[in-house]
Amino acid sequence: MMVDILALNNTDLLLLILICFFAGLIRGFSGFGLSAFVMSLSVTIIPPIELIPICWWMEFVAGVFMIKNGWKESDKGTSIVLWLGAICGLPIGLFVTKILDVQISKFVALALILILSVILFRNFKLHFLSSKLGTVSSGICAGIATGLASIGGLIVATYVLASQNSARRMRASLVVYILLNSLTTFVFLIIFDVMDQKAFMRGLLLAFPSSIGVVLGSILFIQKLEKYYRPFSLGLLISFSLVGLIRLTG
Repeated sequence: MMVDILALNNTDLLLLILICFFAGLIRGFSGFGLSAFVMSLSVTIIPPIELIPICWWMEFVAGVFMIKNGWKESDKGTSIVLWLGAICGLPIGLFVTKILDVQISKFVALALILILSVILFRNFKLHFLSSKLGTVSSGICAGIATGLASIGGLIVATYVLASQNSARRMRASLVVYILLNSLTTFVFLIIFDVMDQKAFMRGLLLAFPSSIGVVLGSILFIQKLEKYYRPFSLGLLISFSLVGLIRLTG
């Protein structure tokens, strides 16, 4: 009965549950990466347009679980500026989508994330990003990237990881931004009628295993492992961008 409502067979449902659990585990530790992980591994089971509302539910529930400590430990001002910038950039991205090939725009965005991540991994300093203009620009770019290819979160993660903040503060700032951004995203999902009954049921069901992963991932974020946060997170960005580029060119 459940598989009929969700329009999935038992094998696909089990595979999605496992993917969402591990996506939650990554999100709980790093503060981001849930949607990118699910999108990269689940597109052969569910079309991307149907994955977007499912990811929204998982991101929203994860944000609710993590916001208590996230709000207290984050750089709230920076997170809010990034969010407001993303709101301004989103309509631009949606407009450009109509006049630019989606594959080209996604390739450019992923290539940019890859280049910046490798630069940061090599410990080069990007001083521009630490300025007010850099913060606003990063938010706008994240909004444009969301409109073009739904990868705005990776842009913000790149910006946050470029800062000299502690691992705990970087992670918390990402948690606050993603939760704020999910509120904006929900409005657009309703406007474009993407959040239908099937997406609602799928999202609620798959938010359960992802939430278990989020809780376990958050437990793993202990002081002893904080020194690995930045290289781990940059490694995630490099991996996600490489997978995306391979899928586009393969």
